[in-house]
Amino acid sequence: MTIGEIVAKDYRAASVFKEAGIDFCCGGKQNIDETCSKLGIDRNELVGKLDNLESIPNTTTHNFIAWDSGFLCDYIVNTHHKYVLKSLPELVMYTEKIASVHFFPALKSKGFSAEQGPVAVMLHEHTQGRSFVKGIADNLELYKEGDKAALVEIYINMLGYADLLSNHIKKENNILFRMADKVLSDPEQEKLLKQFETIEQNRPAATRVEDYINLINALALIYKV
Repeated sequence: MTIGEIVAKDYRAASVFKEAGIDFCCGGKQNIDETCSKLGIDRNELVGKLDNLESIPNTTTHNFIAWDSGFLCDYIVNTHHKYVLKSLPELVMYTEKIASVHFFPALKSKGFSAEQGPVAVMLHEHTQGRSFVKGIADNLELYKEGDKAALVEIYINMLGYADLLSNHIKKENNILFRMADKVLSDPEQEKLLKQFETIEQNRPAATRVEDYINLINALALIYKV
C-alpha cells in the first residue's frame, strides 16, 4: 500500500506522515519501506504511530472505502462535486484578486520584491493552491467517469490543499501581515480595507465570505468535526 493510499484509507495518517517529514501528496506513490529507506526514517517507529491511530476516535462517521463504488461516486458528486468545481475556483480567484490587485502592489511600493522574500513565497503558494484545486476537480471528473484510482488522487489533493492553506495562513498572520503593519501607514491600510470591501460587495451571489463560512459549517456537520 502506498503512502497516498494509506492516507486515503484513514485521513488521520496524514498528521503522522507530516510529523515525520513525509510528502503524502506529490511523494505519495511510494510505499512505507521505500519512503523510510529514502529518508532515513525508523520504519518500526513510523508503523507504530500509524497503528496507534486505531486508539484515537475517528470523527468521520462514513467508511468511504467500504462503500460500493457507484454509491460512493454519487455521494462525491452530490456532496462535493458541484461545491468543488464552482466554489473553490471562485474562492481562489477572488482571494488572489484582492492580493494581486491591491495588497501585493501596496507592498511592492514599499520595496518588497515579487521575486524573493515573503511576497514571492505567497505567490508561489498561490500557484500550488491552484494546482491542488485543479487536481481535485479533474480527478472528481475522472472518478465520475468510472476511474476508481482517481479516488486516491482526490484525497491526496484535498489533504495537500488543506495542509497548504493551514501553513499559508500562519505565514500570512505571523509574518506577512505583521511586516505590512510596519510599512503601511494608517491611511494606506484604510484605503486597502475599503478596496477589499468593494470587491466583497461586488461578488456574485453565493460567493461572499459568509456563504463560504456557511458551506464550511454544513460540511462540518456532515463529518462531525
